[in-house]
Amino acid sequence: MYRRNYVNEINFVTGNIHKLKEVEGILRPYGIKVKMIKVKKIEIQADELIAIAEYAAINAAKEAGVPVVVEDAGLFIEALRGFPGPYSSYVFKTIGNEGIIKLMKDITDRHARFISVVAFAEPEGYVRTFVGVAEGLISVEPRGSMGFGFDPIFIPYEGDGRTFAEMSLDEKNRISHRGKAFRSLAKWLTGHKVIP
Repeated sequence: MYRRNYVNEINFVTGNIHKLKEVEGILRPYGIKVKMIKVKKIEIQADELIAIAEYAAINAAKEAGVPVVVEDAGLFIEALRGFPGPYSSYVFKTIGNEGIIKLMKDITDRHARFISVVAFAEPEGYVRTFVGVAEGLISVEPRGSMGFGFDPIFIPYEGDGRTFAEMSLDEKNRISHRGKAFRSLAKWLTGHKVIP
């Protein structure tokens, strides 16, 4: 198996430069460099992010011939029965932040959670996932110009009332769903104890 006591680089399958920058910042304290690799990512239609991430990672590792890391994330809004969830990327491209704000008009329960699933896979088929969750609220209007995707409309409970898009990269990484999931991966790769 690829995992050893110290790993200094991961092959991250993504075409999203914003995700790449976040992950580089999250893994830097662990001495892990992030190499972005372009491999065709097969995304199955499923209601569970874990299933989507695992399938994509296993296929990407086989195609690349090296161990890879894939991340899938979604915004789950309670009042909308978990929508957009695993379809977040498509929904963002289709209706954006303004569309979500319109769907939430006159809704008082604005609770939502961002979930990130990081899947590590080897070409032989071994896969392990790491999950990070950030609980929060949907704002009444988009705020901030940092981050990407739904960041301007998500106010994390762990923060100080600002949206993810109003935070610096380091501030967001400390409390974000992605930060939590990738730190668990980093601890596992470098031999630190990680609770499953």
